[in-house]
Amino acid sequence: MKILRTAALLGGLLATTTLAQAQKALTYTVDIDPKTQDLFQVQLQVPKLSKAQNVFQFAATAPGTYQVMDIGRFVRKFEAFDAKNKPLEVKQISTNQWQLQQPEKTRAIRYTIAETWDTPVTEHSVYRMCGTSLEADHALLNGQGIFGYLQGWQGKPLRIKLNYPADWKIGTPLTADAQGYYAAKNYDQAVDSPFLLGRLTEAKTKLGDAEVALYCFSKTDQVKAEPLLGYMQQMLSAAQAFLVQLPVKRYTFLYHFDDVSNGAWEHSYSSEYVLREAPLTPEFASQITSIAAHEFFHVVTPLNIHSEIIEQFNFVQPTGSEHLWLYEGTTEWAAGMMKLRGGLIPLEEYLKEMSGKVAYDHLQADTTYSLSKLGLNSFTDEGQRQYNNIYQRGALTAALLDLRLLELSGGKRGLREVMNELTRRYGPDKPFSEKTFFDDFTKLTYPEIGDFFARYVKQAEPLPLQEYYAKVGVRYTPVLHTGRQIVALGATDPSFGFNGNTVLLRDIPGSWQACGVAAGDQLVAVGSTAVVPATLRQALIELKSRKAGEEYELTLRRDGAEKKVRCRLLEQEDIRRYHFAVLPDATPAQLALRQAWLKNL
Repeated sequence: MKILRTAALLGGLLATTTLAQAQKALTYTVDIDPKTQDLFQVQLQVPKLSKAQNVFQFAATAPGTYQVMDIGRFVRKFEAFDAKNKPLEVKQISTNQWQLQQPEKTRAIRYTIAETWDTPVTEHSVYRMCGTSLEADHALLNGQGIFGYLQGWQGKPLRIKLNYPADWKIGTPLTADAQGYYAAKNYDQAVDSPFLLGRLTEAKTKLGDAEVALYCFSKTDQVKAEPLLGYMQQMLSAAQAFLVQLPVKRYTFLYHFDDVSNGAWEHSYSSEYVLREAPLTPEFASQITSIAAHEFFHVVTPLNIHSEIIEQFNFVQPTGSEHLWLYEGTTEWAAGMMKLRGGLIPLEEYLKEMSGKVAYDHLQADTTYSLSKLGLNSFTDEGQRQYNNIYQRGALTAALLDLRLLELSGGKRGLREVMNELTRRYGPDKPFSEKTFFDDFTKLTYPEIGDFFARYVKQAEPLPLQEYYAKVGVRYTPVLHTGRQIVALGATDPSFGFNGNTVLLRDIPGSWQACGVAAGDQLVAVGSTAVVPATLRQALIELKSRKAGEEYELTLRRDGAEKKVRCRLLEQEDIRRYHFAVLPDATPAQLALRQAWLKNL
């Protein structure tokens, strides 16, 4: 009887605590009805407000997006009501803010908000993986695209109830209670916790003591969750070895496969992907896994290693962080090194990927634009033009930092080991100082690292690729003349853009211009082979397998009309740019450091 009475008392206390928490939380109800023409209906129940809570704020941006979103642009109707459900006056005072004229009487806020995918805007289009969508058989919800908050109450807990079709499945990193409410400790966590709903497939696995779940929407069912997770298993195991121990107990992958690719967005306990649908071949699965490796590593940065700018994000005024190189560049480096050390790719393929990053830095970005400046200006139009280089030069810089740390420690402590130390020092709830982090990192490691940061992160000195890679017996050559003749389309290969299932020409070689091809043309076919994004690469490989001097036909579409042009394959020297190669005659010292470099210490 005593045990039963104690259990009953404990149950009563838990019920009381749960009720108190529910009363303390701000309760949001979202109606997700595919018949509402791309509109979400949201209601917020609020406790008694003071005059200080008179402004309702929608997000100007969100962590990890580095773009202006201005979600207030998508609000179609905003209303406030008193305890008797009588409307109260509200006034829009800026793009993202509505003022409650009688906050003390307000008990409910209701608004209609349009999805971002299908709502046209004149500037700052929201990345699809960061936005919202509502279709007949599925929906995507990102917190900042649905929820606003009362100014001053960003830290208040939330309860979220979603009303959606009964036959839909839901994927999210949050967990529902017995009443179907999802709890977030504050607005930041609500934004950090996306929802994918609809006609989904689902798969789960264990990674140590952590649960990994994968939810997948595929427009024509070409991609299913179970086989996709199977393809990703080796990467996940390699990630666990690289990190020693996963810093999360549960992680969720959310995949949306349709007609367009927009990339992926990381979160602390999940990541979401908007990718073009294709048959799940080993090659396609490898591409998906490569993207997932980067996003998965964000469980380290910024979840466990971040500055106070990330700790409580400024949703009102976009604020850049000087340490974007750490959040994105180091993560991109880690994803590549994890694949190399985990045996997913050989060293030659890894070096080829690094060559591509050098090419991007030199050919498509401003090499005088420092990583610190890029981070601070990431929300500006100027910074956005350089933004993609954070994944290229950012990763190269992290790779050189790793080599420098290994050299200074005698092969006993690289960037991986320092990142794991930083994870233990900080963690999810302890930010580092935005202003002193370079100095703190230097004190934790070696004085020479301060000079490294000054030259290659704060400033934009040319990266010492030749010098640093030579330490591990790898030769870097900016321009390598092979003397070998190859078949080519022109002095340079064309570059392409994709719009749905169409392939558009961007930069084109002079030889194509000479035979009537123009930038902006749609490439319809190569010879008799129809070209779509999924078949483009193979079509070009087959074209280059022919003999030099041979004619070939391209079918183009320009201004709605098709035309055929005939071009000729060229022969030219195979000149390798930004080339890395393993030295066969490396010294014992180089081999020793290379051995440390290629394994998890």
